[in-house]
Amino acid sequence: MLPLEGITVVSLEQAVAAPFATRQLADLGARVIKIERPVSGDFARHYDTTVDGMSSHFVWINRSKESLTLNLKSDEGKEILHKLLSEADVFIQNLAPGAVDRLGFSPQLLKEKYEKLVVCGISGYGSYGPYVDKKAYDLLIQCEAGLVSITGTEDTPSKAGMSVADIAAGMYAYTGILTAIIQRSRTGKGSVFEVSMLEALGEWMGYPLYYSHYGGTEPARSGASHATIFPYGPFPANDEKFVFFSIQNDREWASFSETVMKRPDLITDEKYKTNSARVENKEELKQIIEEGFAAYTADELIELLEKTKIANARLNSVEEFVQHPQLKARNRWRDVATPNGMIQALLPPATFEDFEPVMEAIPSVGEHTDSILREFDFDEEFIQKCKDTNTI
Repeated sequence: MLPLEGITVVSLEQAVAAPFATRQLADLGARVIKIERPVSGDFARHYDTTVDGMSSHFVWINRSKESLTLNLKSDEGKEILHKLLSEADVFIQNLAPGAVDRLGFSPQLLKEKYEKLVVCGISGYGSYGPYVDKKAYDLLIQCEAGLVSITGTEDTPSKAGMSVADIAAGMYAYTGILTAIIQRSRTGKGSVFEVSMLEALGEWMGYPLYYSHYGGTEPARSGASHATIFPYGPFPANDEKFVFFSIQNDREWASFSETVMKRPDLITDEKYKTNSARVENKEELKQIIEEGFAAYTADELIELLEKTKIANARLNSVEEFVQHPQLKARNRWRDVATPNGMIQALLPPATFEDFEPVMEAIPSVGEHTDSILREFDFDEEFIQKCKDTNTI
């Protein structure tokens, strides 16, 4: 039996944050009914067409779900959603601020009407405060949370290359839902909770937050290097390939100096013997390391660093990551069905001994609408009326 088998999740979701949370619930066996706009569906379906004509965002976070199209501005649409919620365990939504309240599905109303229902709302800035109505997209939250100010090069602030604010919010929604389900098993009652993208990313900003607030200076933007540890980052080999490595303590520095650099004098040099000294003199030390690395190819450096037990990595492209030998050795790829054929997907990172996560098909828009309505005892006359009025 899968951990969440028997749990039904109704999700009024779009874009990334809520779909990322519910896909992880589906991975563990929950039934996820995804409510979409009639005809067009979740707008994330149309971000791009790179995956056999489908959106890369959408195929990533929407497998193993059932798609139900619904116009919630209609009386029939509201009736259908109430019927679903009367038998559901979880309701999650990430519509614009106040949208569910205006539709008549506020958290307070749902808490009174469905005592055992877990209700989760995801928003950019939370349900109150001066920013409550401010539009929130991933890049904008990265800016507001200070992430962009510490990311990039000295001259160029940069966003993270993926949707970290959405992902952070989705992760806390996912764990919050699991927490609420455990709590319900003890109390018999559901919970209402919210996750804001700003506060989720704020948690991930913990180290720079403390460093800045109590240290009085912001972490410097340092590209692919580390702002407060040196050496830590990319260094070129003689074949023009970059090797990333990190020295974490003075013992590693001694080993690196003697075995890799062939410079035991660096071990006791006052300018380099401690991390603080190395950071203070990093420009001079960077040149010394680059001169030493000029004797090696990238492969030779990796081999030597491994032998010396110094943490290191190659700079892989995304496609090189797809072909990563560790993923192949651990058999992490699975085939997933889509409306346009089979694609490959990575197994979720939590690896259990007793079961494998669910990795079922990605639905087409409204693929399960008729079957869900019949299951919830709506007759053919009602279903046809909903079609005629564009409710579904």
